[in-house]
Amino acid sequence: MSNETTAAAPDEQDQSLEALEREGDLAADFLEPLLDIADFDGDLDLAVANGRATISVTGGGEELIQFATPDVVQALQDLTRLAVQQQTGEFSRLILDIGGSRAAREAELHREVDAAIAQLAAGKAEVKLPAMSSYERKVVHDYVAERGYHSESHGEGRDRRLVITSA
Repeated sequence: MSNETTAAAPDEQDQSLEALEREGDLAADFLEPLLDIADFDGDLDLAVANGRATISVTGGGEELIQFATPDVVQALQDLTRLAVQQQTGEFSRLILDIGGSRAAREAELHREVDAAIAQLAAGKAEVKLPAMSSYERKVVHDYVAERGYHSESHGEGRDRRLVITSA
């Protein structure tokens, strides 16, 4: 859990954990019939980490590949968040992972940052990355900082992207 949740009073912390677990259950209740319609035989694993409910879709073999693309994962996550929000009345920040898609995307983003840093080392003043989701931007901001570089977000909505500089 995040420091913010950990610092909460015990009753607040339990309530927050309980609310996140409920959010995960509601999300699973929404996703299960969708995956059944798609004739997918996978499993849903629920967890709470870093102050967010997380659902991992695992198993299902080759069927899983069609669901594990970044656009499909993002779309299903957005739909699931809306379904949870409709039930709870609260904004949902749940994370959906399908077949390890999050780890694969993070590795891909790290490669993009490494390539951008190589361009900076070769003398380029700044490197603009393609547009990405807020989650992906957070991953990139963190990785850029670890590497000792600076990043800023530019643009609005779906066109929001990062610019990496040495300063």
